[in-house]
Amino acid sequence: MTVTTQIISSGQVRLQAFTRGEASNPAIVLVHGYPDNHSVWDAVAENLAKNFYVIAYDVRGAGQSDKPKKIADYQMPLLAQDLLAVVDTLIPGRSFHLAAHDWGSIQSWESVTTEALKGRILSYSSVSGPCLDHMGFWMRNHLFSTSFTKLAKAVRQLFSSWYIVFFQLPILAPLMWRSGLAKVWPAYLRWREGVDEPDINPTQGEDGAIGVRLYRANFISKMFRPQPRFAHCPVQLIVPTGDNYVGTQLFSELTNWVEHLYRRDIDATHWVLLTHSKEIAEWIAEFANVIGTDEDDSALHDIRVLPLSANLFSTTQQPKHTGA
Repeated sequence: MTVTTQIISSGQVRLQAFTRGEASNPAIVLVHGYPDNHSVWDAVAENLAKNFYVIAYDVRGAGQSDKPKKIADYQMPLLAQDLLAVVDTLIPGRSFHLAAHDWGSIQSWESVTTEALKGRILSYSSVSGPCLDHMGFWMRNHLFSTSFTKLAKAVRQLFSSWYIVFFQLPILAPLMWRSGLAKVWPAYLRWREGVDEPDINPTQGEDGAIGVRLYRANFISKMFRPQPRFAHCPVQLIVPTGDNYVGTQLFSELTNWVEHLYRRDIDATHWVLLTHSKEIAEWIAEFANVIGTDEDDSALHDIRVLPLSANLFSTTQQPKHTGA
């Protein structure tokens, strides 16, 4: 399918955007994570473009978009401003569906819980990316708990997130990417993530080296000073149960922040977009179709997550997760 490109200005930063499908179709925006660029969504986007107008873009610091030098230029409000610039340029005034992976999911929570795009984001499908504010409250609740089970979950997540501490170092992480890590990255994805034939990303070294600025600009402040964040649209979690970085336990209290929450678990690793692109596209499309047409959400009944207080006397205390 034909892919068109366009340069979009977000303040002083130029972003490279890519579109597929008919512009008259319902719109869906795809946001990639770290250390990727928009191409990580290619297989999913190709499937979605049969029925949607699909927009993907290289986030600031990645791919063909500009790469600001200051750490402060990667803070959450600016990342949310980028999404606003993309949709205001390509689909001005229109509502749209949003799907994101990894750091793309982390930054998209900013748009899903603030006012700028309230009413325009119809649905949000989040793959392997918690809201940092939600995560900050979750860590507090577990690290300072008298429950050994809660404390154990927090410690396990800290070990899984070792790389975040490493990324706070100003020189070492970027140097590793530029000194050869990019060349062995496809082999790492095969060995660790089960990605059989990862495409060679020509900007991988820079995407990895510069992308650590996202972590340095946001992570510590969010963990120590989290803010209440309530979603203003229905949210679908797609949770790879074999994720080596984002523990499934991080989403256990999300009904505190999301009124209309749905969840699908899948037997896959972190880069599920590459290993299970067909399933991911189908689930995003189904969720968008049901939510976007104001249909009765009975089709999503089996994946609806209810608040624990509403489930005390229910026979369906745990949602029925589906997987491949």
